[in-house]
Amino acid sequence: MKNIHIVTDSTADLKEEDIQKYGLYIVPLTIHINGKTYIDGVDLQPDSFLNLMRDSIELPKSSQPAAGVFKELFDRLGEDGSEIISLHMTGGMSGTVKSAQAAAEMSTSKVTVIDSMFISHALTFQVIEAAEMAKQGKSVDEIVEHLNVVRKKTSLFVVVDVLDNLVKGGRIGKGRAMIGSLMNIKPIATLQDGVYTPVGKARSHKQVVSQLFKTFTEETAGKIIRGVGISHANGLAMAEPLLKLIEDSSFKDVKLTFTTPIVSTHTGEGAIGFMYYTN
Repeated sequence: MKNIHIVTDSTADLKEEDIQKYGLYIVPLTIHINGKTYIDGVDLQPDSFLNLMRDSIELPKSSQPAAGVFKELFDRLGEDGSEIISLHMTGGMSGTVKSAQAAAEMSTSKVTVIDSMFISHALTFQVIEAAEMAKQGKSVDEIVEHLNVVRKKTSLFVVVDVLDNLVKGGRIGKGRAMIGSLMNIKPIATLQDGVYTPVGKARSHKQVVSQLFKTFTEETAGKIIRGVGISHANGLAMAEPLLKLIEDSSFKDVKLTFTTPIVSTHTGEGAIGFMYYTN
């Protein structure tokens, strides 16, 4: 039977029940740390990764799946004439979407590759919307058009708790990091056009929660909230109070997850990601 298959990567914060419910296909990235290579979500889990990263002198490196891995999956899924939507983390942080595009050009299947411009739950929002529409019998063009709207109505914030990984990754200098650490500064950033973009800072976990909740309240006022997700890298000191504020105020179905190693590499331990989208 011909249908539309949804493919994504391991940076989407998907529950196993959703993967099974929608028949999703996950292509994992790989992580290189301490001279070893691990497959994200297969032989490396988020909490154990933080232990490895804590002891690592160098910043772990992530690698996108090879184009051949995507091609093999695309060819198999499209054997019966089914179409494929391959939806991935922002190209501003990884070459995954380019790898999928290269595979789509080589594949005999009809594949539409989409840069979600996001990561984590903000990617998941689009994956689930696409899967729901595919189940309803919508066309690829209809799904792509809808995802463009979802993307525009999605907000994502990243809050870094400790600055070590920003220094290792070259995002800030050691001098700035030392001053920031002494002042207990928590940088707040968003993904602007898919690229990590600083937008503010706070001096405590409490200030972070207050700022994020204020922005959420202002941006969602008078709108229907379609989804809220919080991911963290041992960042429950910020994640749990924010979750409680949101649930007490308006929205009960907040997804709280331990973020993937790919994201933790960029943010470091203690960080949180906060994402939501509206109608």
